[in-house]
Amino acid sequence: QVQPVESGGGLVQAGGSLRLSCTNSEPTFSHYAVGWFRQAPGKEREYVAAISWNSGSTDVAESVKGRFTISRDNAKNTVSLQMNSLEPEDTAVYYCAASAVPFGVPGPPYDYDYWGQGTLVTVSS
Repeated sequence: QVQPVESGGGLVQAGGSLRLSCTNSEPTFSHYAVGWFRQAPGKEREYVAAISWNSGSTDVAESVKGRFTISRDNAKNTVSLQMNSLEPEDTAVYYCAASAVPFGVPGPPYDYDYWGQGTLVTVSS
């Protein structure tokens, strides 16, 4: 089963950087598009970024554009979310999700088939 596992969360000061990873041991993981979402306390889940299975398409939400970058290394079955210039408003649980859409990046959350448990990112002011 293509169950993503997130890592890399933690506590960072405003202006700092973190790199989140999303991995899975199944070889088929490299055939899935992957997206990142986040959910802050008391708020709805928010889309952050997504990447197609072959890295041919990427997308980043306007709220984090210019600060966050998504990439993947299929040889390592890993999708990364590089987060720079972090702000307290970025504090949230970050979730990785895998989608079987064959082309491009997935759309709404229901396009995703498997979800990770999340990793907490806390940005202090």
